[in-house]
Amino acid sequence: MLQATVELVAERGYEATTLADIADRAGSARGLVSYYFPGKRQLLQSAVHRLMHRTLQAALEREPATDDGRELLARAIDAILGLTEDCPVLMRTHMAGILQAEGFVQCPEQQRLAGLLRETVERYGSQDPDSDYPLLRALLMGAVFAVLMPGAPMPLPRLRAELFQRYGLDWELGVPPGGCPPGGTSQDMILQWPERSK
Repeated sequence: MLQATVELVAERGYEATTLADIADRAGSARGLVSYYFPGKRQLLQSAVHRLMHRTLQAALEREPATDDGRELLARAIDAILGLTEDCPVLMRTHMAGILQAEGFVQCPEQQRLAGLLRETVERYGSQDPDSDYPLLRALLMGAVFAVLMPGAPMPLPRLRAELFQRYGLDWELGVPPGGCPPGGTSQDMILQWPERSK
């Protein structure tokens, strides 16, 4: 059901996708969808959280395997930003749903995603993951909104540069979008904003 949801919303958009469509694509009874999820919005949030969780997990575990907390944080940032670039309709719909009356759905898939992000913050070296994890989540959500803003999108490399600078990460870590950071080399970036890397 979750996979069918992300596929259909990405193809048709949220409004044009019905619970019956999702049940048909998943090969499930319509009543089964309603049994597990109170509505389409909650189903979509769970489906996108699952996609984000799996994308993040794959990025953290990809070869070459590493225990370097800085590399893992870079991979985490790149995974979420990359998903935003690869699935803009899906991510825009997801973010719009969070701002609706139902708000943020804390489902098992969201908890798995949260666990991975929190663990990444700990491996990065956070002394206070209870505060640092929500901050990372907020910064990533803000970057996703900025990339997807209709009519005034921010370029992904610029947002990545800001996030990497915030956490003192070298541009070459993770999966760089190609070339140098906006405005020059990674060393130039560090020299430009020395206070922001602390």
